[in-house]
Amino acid sequence: MTSSRTSIKKPEVVICTYRIKNGHEDAFLKQLARHWPTLYRQGLVTADASVIYRGVDETKKAFFVEIFTWKVSGAKKAHEDPAVMQIWEGMGIHMEERLGRPAMEFPHVQPVRMRFAKV
Repeated sequence: MTSSRTSIKKPEVVICTYRIKNGHEDAFLKQLARHWPTLYRQGLVTADASVIYRGVDETKKAFFVEIFTWKVSGAKKAHEDPAVMQIWEGMGIHMEERLGRPAMEFPHVQPVRMRFAKV
């Protein structure tokens, strides 16, 4: 069953989580610094620059979260773009599976218009 919402093409926000190997943080950040600019140059994401956060998980290892917005079909096109694939390969060597989770996760989400309660 598909809803009418799934058939509407809209830009998609993606929340990427990258789990970084010990000793790889600086090298990873050099690659990450090229990620959004490459996606933007290739016309795959909106003009809103990515927002990046750093955290430490229960294993005391670093992870990063990057949030940005794909243009319509941008994510699909990225998988066919040699410049993007080169960046992703360069990022991937610095990541690891951890705590039963993959090295990277990237759920796509849509904003929710929330009518907040008056308190």
